[in-house]
Amino acid sequence: MAAPSHVLPFLSPAGGCAASSARAHSGYRAGLLRCSAAAGQAGFFTRLGRLIKEKAKSDVEKLFSGFSKTRENLSVVDELLTYWNLADTDRVLDDLEEVLLPTTASVLPLTLSAACPICSVLMMLLADAHPVTQALLVSDFGPKISFRIVDTLREEIRDGKLKSGAEIKAALKRCILELLTSKGGNSELNLGFRKPAVIMIVGVNGGGKTTSLGKLAYRFKNEGVKVLMAAGDTFRAAARDQLEVWAERTGSEIVIDNDKKAQPPAVLSQAVKRGKREGFDVVLCDTSGSMVVTTDFDYHLFIGIYLLLAEINDIGAPFAGLHTNYGLMEELVSCKKVLAKALPGAPNEILLVLDGTTGLNMLQQAREFNDVVGVTGFILTKLDGTARGGCVVSVVDELGIPVKFIGVGEGMEDLQPFDAEAFVEAIFP
Repeated sequence: MAAPSHVLPFLSPAGGCAASSARAHSGYRAGLLRCSAAAGQAGFFTRLGRLIKEKAKSDVEKLFSGFSKTRENLSVVDELLTYWNLADTDRVLDDLEEVLLPTTASVLPLTLSAACPICSVLMMLLADAHPVTQALLVSDFGPKISFRIVDTLREEIRDGKLKSGAEIKAALKRCILELLTSKGGNSELNLGFRKPAVIMIVGVNGGGKTTSLGKLAYRFKNEGVKVLMAAGDTFRAAARDQLEVWAERTGSEIVIDNDKKAQPPAVLSQAVKRGKREGFDVVLCDTSGSMVVTTDFDYHLFIGIYLLLAEINDIGAPFAGLHTNYGLMEELVSCKKVLAKALPGAPNEILLVLDGTTGLNMLQQAREFNDVVGVTGFILTKLDGTARGGCVVSVVDELGIPVKFIGVGEGMEDLQPFDAEAFVEAIFP
């Protein structure tokens, strides 16, 4: 079969010799094979992304269970709307504001009110907040989102668009869903068009970074994906051993440098090269934790200052009380560069693992990591152990970066692909 001249006219010169025609034909067939291989890999990753997304739909029950504490906090919304009537609009909406915002007052240690005049003022402000706003706030939706949602509901009620408690609740859910989908963009993993897809996992110490990597490997392996782990966290002594355990549990291969002085970029480069050579589908790269999370005391103080500043100045840059290890952050930059050099286009994803129990405090972590390496998605962990599920919305609203996975339990299967609609139904059934 001769190569079509309309496709490769420059390979069919008039009066060309047989040898050149043969080379042209050979080059054409090689090109077809490369295109076919690329299309096959693209199809593989497209199917994988779709499959993972479908899994998120099928895991709604697990998601629903995981957000029980957040849902309990927000149940007051149903109570408020059950007895709602048009004459009570202002009162009910004021109560709704308090629901999104207010129990935060009880979270602030009472000792702070005596020692800190600012905290006394804050608690007085919160005491006067609307119950619905209070519910949103205590669930860590954040003041800006809480007030914005309630203002939207208030306007729609006054315009005659909402005429019952059921309609108000539906509008509340719609507001949150629109925010997640418009600002969060696509929550599917971007695995590119060639193997191996490279995913770089970053985060603070103690946030569940290595565990999340292991659970992600488990999910991939269940879909028939050939996974290679890279033990790039050489800073934390137990990280390598922990990843070896996960590799054994999930049936994944792992790249480890036994030299105690091994540099993470070298380990990751070695892993990607092996991934290419041995035909792995996905390379999951662990990295060194780069920050120390603040204490609970600092967190509560931060919440107070943040609420006050947001109320007065309408700003969204909270005080976080974090300590950054700049050497390790620079190491992440080196890791990213090495991955790109080993495989053009890598890493396909840079996923930041955030501890859901820290609530809004995770925003500063996200900003710093994003500034340094360019985060493409979030993994929010430990959401089953906290009532701060609203932080999912806060992170997306503040940074416009999608949540890819959420952790709603300790089991290997409890790292769930994030689905905005299922999330909203889980916290507002």
